[in-house]
Amino acid sequence: MFDKILIANRGEIALRVIRACREMGIQSVAVHSTADADAMHVRMADESVCIGPPSGTQSYLSIPAIISACEITGAQAIHPGYGFLSENANFVQIVEDHGLTFIGPTAEHIRVMGDKITAKDTMKDLGVPCVPGSDGGVPDLETAKKIGEDIGYPVIIKATAGGGGRGMKVAKTAADMEQAFMTARAEGKAAFGNDEVYIEKYLTTPRHIEIQVFGDGKGKAVHLGERDCSLQRRHQKVFEEAPGPCITPEERARIGKTCAEAVAKINYIGAGTIEFLYENGEFYFIEMNTRLQVEHPVTESIFGVDLVREQIRVAEGLPMSFSQDDLEINGHSIEVRINAEKLPNFAPCPGRITQYHAPGGLGVRMDSALYDGYSIPPYYDSLIGKLIVHGRDRPEALARLSRALGELIVDGVDTTVPLFHALLEEKDIHTGEYNIHWLEHWLETNLGNA
Repeated sequence: MFDKILIANRGEIALRVIRACREMGIQSVAVHSTADADAMHVRMADESVCIGPPSGTQSYLSIPAIISACEITGAQAIHPGYGFLSENANFVQIVEDHGLTFIGPTAEHIRVMGDKITAKDTMKDLGVPCVPGSDGGVPDLETAKKIGEDIGYPVIIKATAGGGGRGMKVAKTAADMEQAFMTARAEGKAAFGNDEVYIEKYLTTPRHIEIQVFGDGKGKAVHLGERDCSLQRRHQKVFEEAPGPCITPEERARIGKTCAEAVAKINYIGAGTIEFLYENGEFYFIEMNTRLQVEHPVTESIFGVDLVREQIRVAEGLPMSFSQDDLEINGHSIEVRINAEKLPNFAPCPGRITQYHAPGGLGVRMDSALYDGYSIPPYYDSLIGKLIVHGRDRPEALARLSRALGELIVDGVDTTVPLFHALLEEKDIHTGEYNIHWLEHWLETNLGNA
């Protein structure tokens, strides 16, 4: 059993891990930049270590500083949360080389799934359905045009090392290919130091469906149903729910079984998410995230499990505490991401919180590191909280979300809360009739911004 775990992250996810550690009787170590000296995760942890100046590259992304913090405090394991170093295979290898435990998958699994072409090829070999597209990277424009003709337009060009919506461009017709191809390559080079791209068929009205999987690293794995994350802005999720309003029990069982069997075959350890585009009853693999997801609480809500606790258990070599037969869906859960951003342009809005009140009551969970007087620093992601609700069914969850949003108070900065109030007035939200393009069309129509 671990005695002490270091959390290599900040904000609400660091608090999330600290709480799991406390319930398990494990001491926690927070790391922080100078800008986060007064952050809630620093206050809540048993110990804290300053690892650098405000810049993320000099603090939360500094591998030597994090390893040194483990050595100073005697932490035996590192939980990466999400973002920062959570999917850095080199970091995992260094952690293991120092005799520490990385609470997550192996460096090899992160490396394979981190390259989207390799990930797609691997998933094909494991029997997971994939989007039609190029076999590997596309070396030049002429090849790109040939692939576009073969699979049919529209197509999407993606940077192989991409993420967060960067390095992705759509070519609706052959005439669009040159600009889309060159722009995707340029963005990939600028953002990730890699200009290799690949091409896939662009589905016109898909939903974004992701399957939560969990493995013990010894050939056993389960799936915990799906999440629908179709409401997105510029490929960034803003509203997530489980189960998906459009997925039938038969489809869930089929794709869930496929995903669980796939990760079991490669001895995957810990939490992972296999993401799909879903259209006309078919699933098409797009990527695998080898970490805990921002939206993991909706899965926890409907299955009554603690995914962080389970991550820690299997990292210690213990068996999973549940089997596939133990996992039954109970009700419906929705999460909205509260960002410190000013509408309608979604400009980051750091600043001092003059008043904060979290909503409560039955079926309401607020994951946030805010407190009265806290100053949101300008150096990091604008996510400041996640409001999660659970109800007996989807209508009850939506009603509970509306009530909880009305109780939430975040004064001193602009937030995206008004966006969710407005969305809850829309019929399509209540019927679940939306796809990955719905929100951007709605924003363009209602806010003049997408």
